[in-house]
Amino acid sequence: MIETPIKKEIVDGLIQELGITDFAKATIREVKQVAAKSEKASGVEFIKMEMGIPGLPAAQVGVDAQIKALQDGIAHSYPDIQGAPVLKEAASQFVKAFIGVDIKPEGCVPVSGSMQGTFASFLTCSQCDKKKDTVLFIDPGFPVQKMQLQVMGVKFKTFDVYDFRGEKLGPKLESYLSQGNICAIVYSNPNNPSWICLREEELKVIGELATKYDAVVMEDLAYFAMDFRKDLSTPFQPPYQATVARYTDNYMLLISGSKAFSYAGERIGVTCISDKLFHRHFDDLANRYEGLPFGPVFSTRMLYALSSGTSHSAQYAMAAMLKAATDGTYDFRKEISVYGERAKKLKEIFCRHNFYVVYDKDLDEPIADGFYFTIGYPGMTSGQLAHELMYYGVSAICLITCGSEQEGLRVCTSFIEDHQYDMLEERMKIFEQNNPTTNN
Repeated sequence: MIETPIKKEIVDGLIQELGITDFAKATIREVKQVAAKSEKASGVEFIKMEMGIPGLPAAQVGVDAQIKALQDGIAHSYPDIQGAPVLKEAASQFVKAFIGVDIKPEGCVPVSGSMQGTFASFLTCSQCDKKKDTVLFIDPGFPVQKMQLQVMGVKFKTFDVYDFRGEKLGPKLESYLSQGNICAIVYSNPNNPSWICLREEELKVIGELATKYDAVVMEDLAYFAMDFRKDLSTPFQPPYQATVARYTDNYMLLISGSKAFSYAGERIGVTCISDKLFHRHFDDLANRYEGLPFGPVFSTRMLYALSSGTSHSAQYAMAAMLKAATDGTYDFRKEISVYGERAKKLKEIFCRHNFYVVYDKDLDEPIADGFYFTIGYPGMTSGQLAHELMYYGVSAICLITCGSEQEGLRVCTSFIEDHQYDMLEERMKIFEQNNPTTNN
């Protein structure tokens, strides 16, 4: 055995100290803690791939607009719970420009990041019909969304889409919807962490079934337009971001400022509710909230109770970023394309040393390069691989925490620095030598 970059006793001692009994189920924050403490104790630089934090500067157009709003005195006043008109209008135009669908400004409601958007959406959807008390996840996905449901006491079901792409998706989805208890369907597109991109024909099936069984589709667009295989950068021209919104009126689009605009620190996003859903009355919802339809319940009840609105100045930042993108004066896709370049380089290094990409196909295409990808190693479970990589100064979370049934890890490209490619190459060479497989 070749000595590992970080002594095993350091890593193992810290895992024990933090009370982590099963590393396969360690949360992002726990993995981050082990990495940070191991780095400090050993003096060896970690290659950190566990956190989905933007690795680029915040969009300057947003910073400038927020500063101006603060200088103009916006901080002294409460924001309108429905959102600043300038942001609502900008969001409506952005959706038209890059998704190709029409949503009126009234249905574009600012939220304190998509996290708050999903929380308020779960609350609203789960109260529409007493018989529909369960949320369905098309996994893998963002782990914290299930934690939100646990907090509010709402049931959920989940299935791994790995074996249910294309024509297989409809029957699998209907097997859950036909039970009559599903209030909402949730997925991300592009997907965190697999980076598969559901296609129009798959989204058509989701939309048609959502209409048939009267479930609301919550389309998480945290990684908006990051399918770098297509040029999605030109406003008001196809190709557009793929969306379920073309195939049902039962939808909510969750648009985040965090990844596309690197504006994560200000916690700003927009939940865009279809025109029909916004004004739709649900008997159980109306009985509980003075006859209000879906959209006003979402904003004037759920969001108001959660936070009394969204940061006023951050709304002006988001408005400026969306408007600049729509006007064609700010190419946000060009800025974030670096994530795809990083993913390509990292995949090549891992695969040279006997790793494999877990979610490697997107139907008949290779998986896109983007913010995340997934890796496995022959003969190792997720927990074993994540734990072992810690000895080599590499941190990542297990796919099981994302609702995946596959053995492997989620790799985030956001924090990778240029000098770390050579570092990873050297460490994975040692890893391969210390962990021989039948392919060696």
